[in-house]
Amino acid sequence: MKIAVAMSGGVDSSVAAYLLKARGDDICGVTFRINKYNAALDIENSCLSNEDTEFAKSVADRLGIEYHVLNYGENFRRDVLDRFVCTYIQGGTPNPCIDCNRHVKFGALLSESAALGYPNIATGHYAKIEYDSGSGRYLLKRANDTKKDQTYMLYTLTQDRLSRIVFPLGEYTKAQIREIAAENGFENANRRDSQDICFVPDGDYAAFIEKYTGKKDLPGNFIDCEGNVLGVHNGIMHYTIGQGKHLGISIGRKAFVTAIDPETRNITLGDNSMLFKKELVADDVNIIVADRLDTRVRVSAKIRYSAKEALAWAVQDDNGLLHIEFDEPQRAITKGQAVVMYDGDTVIGGGRIL
Repeated sequence: MKIAVAMSGGVDSSVAAYLLKARGDDICGVTFRINKYNAALDIENSCLSNEDTEFAKSVADRLGIEYHVLNYGENFRRDVLDRFVCTYIQGGTPNPCIDCNRHVKFGALLSESAALGYPNIATGHYAKIEYDSGSGRYLLKRANDTKKDQTYMLYTLTQDRLSRIVFPLGEYTKAQIREIAAENGFENANRRDSQDICFVPDGDYAAFIEKYTGKKDLPGNFIDCEGNVLGVHNGIMHYTIGQGKHLGISIGRKAFVTAIDPETRNITLGDNSMLFKKELVADDVNIIVADRLDTRVRVSAKIRYSAKEALAWAVQDDNGLLHIEFDEPQRAITKGQAVVMYDGDTVIGGGRIL
């Protein structure tokens, strides 16, 4: 196969390239840069910095493969950053890694790699793709290393994209990947995994948004569930559903953010018990195992990357919206996050929580 390997400079994508080269595929390495999206911002110490490019190139040179650096700054700004900022402004909590996978890694990169003469791409994600001859569909399945499994972040993959993507690490554990890297003398064999959101390495999302937009977040009121004003907050972008720490207010008892209204800028505080709900609705739905869910289907669903799966029933309505009803109430179902459904190790699909 002719495969362009997305090389981030980390150990996972480096070993992915090694494994494909070892099995005889015709591969090239591709690194995309994102840190030119806004001259006012500096993310040189984050994901895909100059250091990352140097690590990726050193592995490509060691493997003796063609190597390209592509500038996806504009794509990243439009399809990831703008969506990230918009969701926070609208009172939600986004997952930009899902948008990056959908629009950049498996969108723009697939198109550009084909133009380079490599119609397929591979990444260092921990996941597996299998073709099911019975249904005639490509299936997305969990990686063998369940602690590293990244299928939650990949639920947006379509049939066309799944047919042109390779995940070489799906059968391996992280420890095995580091061992392979060390055996082959890769400089990044023991390099730490990237953490947090690549363009907000310090985790201060509100400060990033204010710098990116050039606008300060506006204050609003903390209220209780009856609408009584409890105090003033410094902007809705500083808060998310379920938050119970760093609220900037004391009301004499433990309180949690239970609702955020972007129009009134009111943030409702309440007891932990108010955070539990059994139902959700999601849009921007992608179903992998079928064209759509016409009838109620038994699923195991996650409402965020770190959440435990919970049993539920799922169905799509005539407008394509996904309706999920859990057996047991789930804590802090949050607008902007993704809900992803599984049947055992197979990803059914998912959507963005409304």
